[in-house]
Amino acid sequence: MYRIVEYTILFIVVLLLQVFVFNNLTVSVYLTPLVYVAFVVLLPMETPPAVTLLTGTLLGVAVDYFMGTAGINTMATAFIAFIRSGLLGLVVGKDLVHDGGIPSPKRIGAGRYWRYAAILIGVHAILFFLLEAMTLRYMLHTLARIVLSGGVTLLLVRLVGLLFESRIIRKRI
Repeated sequence: MYRIVEYTILFIVVLLLQVFVFNNLTVSVYLTPLVYVAFVVLLPMETPPAVTLLTGTLLGVAVDYFMGTAGINTMATAFIAFIRSGLLGLVVGKDLVHDGGIPSPKRIGAGRYWRYAAILIGVHAILFFLLEAMTLRYMLHTLARIVLSGGVTLLLVRLVGLLFESRIIRKRI
């Protein structure tokens, strides 16, 4: 893995954004932005699966610690970290994954990027909100939270991606 310092900063920034900004934003019960998943989405494509799983699990543990959510974030984040490399191979293609780099619309194409990010964030949202609800009794309520929070999270992750990519581009020049 390259650019360890930049990814450490990204880890800390998304953790702080989640804990101090998005957890304290109460727009609606249906909108819970989970912006910290941007770290897993933006990891370089050639990152070894073991490193992705380890860092994703650490991120989930850190978010759970600060939020007091008893492992919900850890389970959801560890799962998307686990499936990430396989998902990249299916959606993006093994050739582009082998070439590496940050998954972005410019690098892998807009359609592939949005598909990859939407699936990863959607799976995370499904696990997170089903584990939070712990019942199927209010399934429509939970489904609304999954769709709305997942959509907002997808847009926020892209925004974080734009900021992170611009930082890397400026550093290379």
